[in-house]
Amino acid sequence: MASSGQEAPPYKPYRHVKSLRGHEGALSCVKFSNDGTLLASASLDKTVVIWSSDTLSLLHRLVGHSEGVSDLAWSSDSHYICSASDDRTLRIWDALSPGGECVKTLRGHSDFVFCVNFNPQSNLIVSGSFDDSIRIWEVKTGKCLHSIRAHSMPVTSVNFNRDGSLIVSGSHDGSCKIWDTASGTCLKTLIDDKVPAVSFAKFSPNGKFILVATLNDTLVSCIGYCRLVFSGKGLTLENKLWNYSNGKFLKVYTGHVNKVYCLTSTFSVTNGKYIVSGSEDHCVYLWDLQQKNMVQKLEGHTDTVISVSCHPFENKIASAGLQNDGSVRIWVQDT
Repeated sequence: MASSGQEAPPYKPYRHVKSLRGHEGALSCVKFSNDGTLLASASLDKTVVIWSSDTLSLLHRLVGHSEGVSDLAWSSDSHYICSASDDRTLRIWDALSPGGECVKTLRGHSDFVFCVNFNPQSNLIVSGSFDDSIRIWEVKTGKCLHSIRAHSMPVTSVNFNRDGSLIVSGSHDGSCKIWDTASGTCLKTLIDDKVPAVSFAKFSPNGKFILVATLNDTLVSCIGYCRLVFSGKGLTLENKLWNYSNGKFLKVYTGHVNKVYCLTSTFSVTNGKYIVSGSEDHCVYLWDLQQKNMVQKLEGHTDTVISVSCHPFENKIASAGLQNDGSVRIWVQDT
């Protein structure tokens, strides 16, 4: 993330090009495949939809979960996609098969499976659950290699670093932890403040930093989409860039609204370096990674923007809205 001495390219505004509607319920996740050819969306309607990233047409609908789907992860070769569901299972799907075949169902969690990711080699999957645990699975066999009692409250995010040797987890217990993938042991606790809750954590593309989202309030009851509600006055969510080797916060990004839901944040690196996040004011926010200033607010959704994804090569963003919106919106920069 350090400056190279070169002047950053000028920021080009994003504009809305299309809204995709393929779900009957609130969306929970949207993610571009790693090769950029496909886009997947998940919903509380129990389905996953695979879209063409190029034509933005619906290719497959993946049906099999008995409850809502909370998260998605693509394999590195973009051939497979894993879904995490409230039915307490994960499913691995062949995204390139004609009907989107389910090739494995992973069972073991005792509560909602809320988050999932493949390692870069795509031979392992990590999942986090409302049962407070993290599980590391072997993709080929579907066997659970490690079941880790990781937190004292629901696990909100799990993410591998760039070589797959480490896992970062965040939880509503207010902690963010680093785990050794091979042994399943905790190497470091980055945050252990109990309040605010950690709602999202992700390694930066170069693996040196972690983007952490925190909710500055107290857990009061379990209802609705996220099963967790935060109340109080003047709530804000802060996205913080954390150097986990020396334990220091580097940047703080604020301005968006987050009082209830677990919103995902991500990095945009195709034209400069930016942080992108959804918001409960129905907008998508973009910040300059180094300067921390907000560079654009994308308006158009009619409900909370729960999830955002940046195309790996093109200047394109996908964003997903909750129940009263129910759409995936595609945003592009003019070249």
